[in-house]
Amino acid sequence: MAPRSREHSSDRDASTRAAQPTGPYEALDSPNGDDKKQQGYALDVMSSSRRNGNGAGAGYDDDVDGIKKAKGDDDLKRQDTANALGVDGDDDDGTVEGGSIIERHGAGAPYRVYKRRWFGLVALTLMNVIVSWDWLTFSPVSQHAAAYYGESESTINWLSTGFLFVFVVISPLTVYMLHWGVKPSIVTAAALLLVGNWVRYAGSHDSAGGTFGVVMFGQVLIGAAQSFVLSGPTRYSDLWFTSRGRVGTTALMSLANPLGAALGQLVVPFMVTQPSDVSSMVLYVSVIATVICIPSFFVPAAPPTPPAPSCETPKEPLLASVRRLGRNLEFWLILLPYGIYVGLFNSISSLLNQMMMPYGFSSDDAGIAGAVLIVVGLVAAAITSPILDRTKAFLLAIKTAIPLIGLCYLAFVWMPATRVMAGPYVVLAVLGAASFSLVPVALEYLIELSHPCSPEVTSTAAWSLGQLLGAAFILISDALKAPADADPPANLDRALVFQAVIALAVVPLPLCLGLFGRADRVKLRRVESDNRVLQRASEA
Repeated sequence: MAPRSREHSSDRDASTRAAQPTGPYEALDSPNGDDKKQQGYALDVMSSSRRNGNGAGAGYDDDVDGIKKAKGDDDLKRQDTANALGVDGDDDDGTVEGGSIIERHGAGAPYRVYKRRWFGLVALTLMNVIVSWDWLTFSPVSQHAAAYYGESESTINWLSTGFLFVFVVISPLTVYMLHWGVKPSIVTAAALLLVGNWVRYAGSHDSAGGTFGVVMFGQVLIGAAQSFVLSGPTRYSDLWFTSRGRVGTTALMSLANPLGAALGQLVVPFMVTQPSDVSSMVLYVSVIATVICIPSFFVPAAPPTPPAPSCETPKEPLLASVRRLGRNLEFWLILLPYGIYVGLFNSISSLLNQMMMPYGFSSDDAGIAGAVLIVVGLVAAAITSPILDRTKAFLLAIKTAIPLIGLCYLAFVWMPATRVMAGPYVVLAVLGAASFSLVPVALEYLIELSHPCSPEVTSTAAWSLGQLLGAAFILISDALKAPADADPPANLDRALVFQAVIALAVVPLPLCLGLFGRADRVKLRRVESDNRVLQRASEA
């Protein structure tokens, strides 16, 4: 059996040569031209394997001939399997993602995934949970928080609104750091979360009352952390996973964010039943955040070898990626509705209790309704994401989910006025299922359409637009609140109508994808890149 050091060195050499534009295959991903197959960078996987004497091809045959003289049939079979899969036979950490890919495309690709990828996935997932819980720490009990800090409910809303604006302000730094590496971004987010939570508690340690300015500063730090942990999943999936698992992993990490919001909506009203309870609630959340953040400092920086050919494709520089995306019509047809729906979700999550309480619902009722919105959505995403990973029916999923979301916002206009929980529960459940199913597939589809643009550019742009619009929608909804002498007092009926109009206005945009002679612009470029490289490797 070949020594481990030789194999790993061979893999690194193959990875380096694969990125050179000198291979015999036509270019697959041109970073300086759209859909030009004869330009850019070629991935010379098989010839690299032959030159290094490892993998399929001539070198592989020579190695097998030498092994036959020294090993029995059983050992030979194990060595054949290890060489064919591109992993060391004794490497317990290296695993092959989706053996059927190897079976379809041949046994020459030196690509693998590693078990250690799950550690970073869990870390990012838990950080998304706590950062979103931090976001909605005060919204479900805005009346008690207002009394505790001596402010109005509109001022308490700024804890959510400012949180979202910070995301947009910090997004250029987020793109740069994610382009530099995933680990620096995770470590930065963990540090900001730790400091931000304990600063909030410093402004809330006295049960008799708190200091709003200190809490706001801590909230700003946590908002900066969210920019890194919410934009990071697509970059992490691209770095550590193959096309058979990227939608599912992106869904798990990204949708953990609204899971945290659901926990906030559901748990906080039970923790805070009077203004003096706010202090202990902030302390408990800070302790939970500390436990979650400490392991994040130990996340691996990158896999030893790439999981798929597309991971070796040189990514465009950031400015070049931005310029290309600005000219990509399909990118905008997905980005605009995605950003608006994320913004509407942020708005309805922040103001749900203020939408329902004027009609006789309690804060507990509103918290349960918010939890229904999110939990049903998570279940739906857990079902649809693995299916989409296998079928790659991204466009169909987007064209199905977006009209459904628009109709749900229209139906919700009349739900609080029913004064019965059944109506809001049903509409919010359908809205959650459609919205959460859309999130991972839209994020991954944006990357597929723009490959080889850097994944962090598209994901950060999508989330930043959603956070910016969410903050704007919260301010607009607060301005549309009815006066105290209305019937019912301080209702948000006009805000509900505003939401419905905006949601329906963008429905036609994604329905135009692939039409008017632009079917070639909606192809899955990254998936096709992987398939073509592996197919040519098997045929060489």
